[in-house]
Amino acid sequence: MKAIFYIMYSNQADKFYIGHTTQTIEERFARHLSNHDGFTAKYKDWKVVYTEEYPTKELAYQRERQVKAWKSKKKIQTLLLG
Repeated sequence: MKAIFYIMYSNQADKFYIGHTTQTIEERFARHLSNHDGFTAKYKDWKVVYTEEYPTKELAYQRERQVKAWKSKKKIQTLLLG
């Protein structure tokens, strides 16, 4: 089952959200913008700014954990610039 590692950004919050999904990015993004109780619920201006596709959910999750471990906005911005 293929999976996607993704990064979203909110201008209003000036924050990144890092995640992975086995859904299409459009389906997952719609859930982030829906009414729910979670980190992304507070702001409605999220944009998907980066994606990587992986052959398995496990590999996408490993990538998510790797990027979250950076704990660095600057390092994430460098990744986005490629």
